[in-house]
Order: sequence, then C-alpha cells, then structure tokens
Amino acid sequence: MFSRNTTRCGARPFALAALGLAIAGALAAPQQARASAFQLKEDSAQAMGRAYAGSLAAGGGDVSVVANGPASMTDLKGTYFEADVTAINFSAQFSGSAHDVLGNPISGNNGGDAGTTMPVPAFFFETQVSDRWHVGAAFTVPFGFKTEYDNGWVGRYNAIESKFESLDGTLSASFDVADNFSIGGSAIAQRTSATLTNAINFASVGLALAGPGSKLNLPPSAVYGLIPPGTDGQARITGSDWAWGWQLGGLWKIDSQDRLAFNYRSKISHRLQGTADFNVPQNVSTLINQLAPVLGLNTSNLPFQNTSGTADFTTPAVTTTSYWHQEDKFGFGADVSYTQWDVFKNLTVNYGNAAQPATTQVFDWHNSWYASFGGEYYLTDKLTLRGGIGFDTTPTAAATRDVRVPDETRKLLSFGVGYKASEHLSLNASYAHIFVNRASINNDVSATEDTITGTYDDYGNLFALSAVYKF
Repeated sequence: MFSRNTTRCGARPFALAALGLAIAGALAAPQQARASAFQLKEDSAQAMGRAYAGSLAAGGGDVSVVANGPASMTDLKGTYFEADVTAINFSAQFSGSAHDVLGNPISGNNGGDAGTTMPVPAFFFETQVSDRWHVGAAFTVPFGFKTEYDNGWVGRYNAIESKFESLDGTLSASFDVADNFSIGGSAIAQRTSATLTNAINFASVGLALAGPGSKLNLPPSAVYGLIPPGTDGQARITGSDWAWGWQLGGLWKIDSQDRLAFNYRSKISHRLQGTADFNVPQNVSTLINQLAPVLGLNTSNLPFQNTSGTADFTTPAVTTTSYWHQEDKFGFGADVSYTQWDVFKNLTVNYGNAAQPATTQVFDWHNSWYASFGGEYYLTDKLTLRGGIGFDTTPTAAATRDVRVPDETRKLLSFGVGYKASEHLSLNASYAHIFVNRASINNDVSATEDTITGTYDDYGNLFALSAVYKF
C-alpha cells in the first residue's frame, strides 16, 4: 500500500507506486465542478435562474423534472420536448511552491489558469399517457469536470490535464395517487469516463531505485549525475464503465398555492476499466533495464510499461427537498440537497501487470449540503423574470485536498428570464456567478513524493439557454 503521506521506502515499491497513483488519480476522476466537488446541477435554464430553488415543486413547464424529480411530471399536461445547454466557464489559479523528495525546489510557473469553458447539454421528453400516468426520457450530465495546467508548472507531477464526465440516460414514470399527491421513479443508465495526464519525476524514481537505502546505495549526487532533476516523463490514463441506478420521489400539493416535493437519487457503483500509457525518456529506460538484474526486477515486466488498471468508484446518492409558493404575479421557493460524498473515502487500484501491487490513495470526503432560495415575477403574460441565491458546502478538507480537487465552499447568485413565444414554444435564458472560498493546499504529495503547497483563487460563470416545445 502507498498513500499520499508515505515516506520514501524501498526501491521496488516506490517505483511501482509512481505508476499506481497515476492510475489512481485518473480512475478516481478529476474533481471539481459547479456544485460540490464534481457534481453538476446545470440541466435546467429555468431552475438555474432561481438558483435551483423550487426545482422539483415550481411546475411551470420545466421538463427537466423527468431526470431530477419524476413525481413532478404530473404538472406536464400533454407532450413536451425540452433542450438545454449550459456553458460552464470557470477559473482556477494557483499560487504557491513545490519541492522534491530531498526538499529541493521544483522549477516552473504556477500553471496558468487551469479553468476552461465547457458546454453541458441536456434533453428531455415527456408525455401524458392517461389521466394519472406520465412517462419521460432524458439525457443529462450529472457529474463532470475538465482542467488543464501548463506542462511545466510546479505541480506537474500531481496533475496536468484532467477530464471526467458521467452521462446519464434516464427513463421515468409518475402516477397520481390522489388529486394532490403523486409519486415517481426512474431507471438510470450511467456511463462514467476519465482521462488524466501528469508528468513523472524520474530523478526521484532514480533516487528510490539507486539512492540511499537501495541495493546500490548511491549518494544523491551520483544519482542526479545519471538522471538529472527535470528529467520528466509523462503518463496518460483513461478509464470508463457503464452502471445502473434509480431514483424515487413524491410531490404533495398542500393547497392551491403551496407544494412540497422530495426526491432520492441512488448512488451508482462503477468498476472503471482503464489503460495507462507512459512516455519514458530514453536514458531512463536504458538505465532501468541495466539496473533491473541488480535490483532483482523482472526485465520482461518492469514498471512504467503500458498496462491496464481497474478501480471501484461510486457516484454519490443525492436527497433533495423542494418547496414552492405560488401567487398570481409571483412565486418563490427553496431547495435543500444532501449529497453523500462519504462513499469516496479512498481509492484502491488493481493492475493488469502482475508485477504491480495494489495501491490506495486516501480522499476521506464528507457529505455536503446545498441550499437555495429564489423566485420569479411575471412581468407580463409572456415575460417572466427570475432570481436566486445558493450556498454549497465542499466535501473536501484542507488536510487531504489536492491539486486535482481545489474545491471549497461556494455561493451562487443567479438571474434569468423566460419568454413565451407562442402557445407551443417557450424560451429561457439564465446567468449565474459562483463565488468560491479560497482553497488551501497543505502539502499535497505526488506519487514520487514531490510536495506542493499553496492556495487557489476560483470563480465560475454559468450561461444557460433552453427551449421547451409543447405538442
């Protein structure tokens, strides 16, 4: 076993751990998005305009309830199609320093702006099949993230490029138990994939293979003469898997003006299948092959060979309660969501290469809350104005936070507008700004024991558009 806090040990476990944690990072999925960690709420322009307040109870022809709260399909009288797209623009700027296993500073810049702009699409279909039954289908992206640092930044041994996404196909149905109460459920097919690249510090690998404490017991100066600091390779890791989940909820129409909705989305357990491809400098490859017999390594099965890896990974369960109050000229509501990130305590990776021992990386996440309040004002029969505020806690902690997860508690301020173009077509647009607390990185250790310390300044901007067509 090798964790982020392990000190330098024998040559073979250390070198293999460099491979192990590279795969662990990829299969764990690079985390951070516009809800806590890598969770995405961005599948409804209407709900985003209210900071997702009343997301399950507001009604108003929002077909996204097919994926988010199927019991609320009872309000969709007829057949609907909705298409949404949200542009997620975020910034993540690091400030700090890093040093190698011997305490020598690592050269490089702060990585530039690791953020990016990425589109998140969503599609929904719903139809009423009888007085009491509704069915629907949806395509959404409930989890996802992408970051990319400069190749030569000080944290290159921890991360360079990271991309992660979960794509959901959802089939839903609702039933009106009574005039004021409905229930709904969904079957969810989820495909999760991850891609990651990072640099490998082969000078530090050389210290483990041939330096003090190894069989060769060479002084660091001699090792650095063979593999100078800055001799970097690169790893590229990919992994993916299909899995199934479900959700169940209810909608209670308390009276003619007030509604209360509840929805539980299950966790979805994956066994990600991955591949690891390595770019190893020629001088390092030659040296490892020469030293292998001396170190007792199998020359036909050395570290940093292309191989496969598997890891169990679970997307979290989410419980949401939603309230809405309706008046003639306005409406307002609130949402509270509880995301069970405690399923992500650590990640253990097993390898196709028989010479690679299983490795474990500790994350130790805790559960998080999202709360919002918002409303809308009906300026005319055709034009609706929306606004809302939200508060989202992070599942990460400073003691275990790393550069792949510079996540912190955040606040959201949103505005939106809806326009009824005709009896059949409605259009919606929303904007939200996300204020993120400064995230501290306290001695994040790479697979080759390079340590980075610093802080992140993050923020996000969201732009959403949707069209809803009623047949």
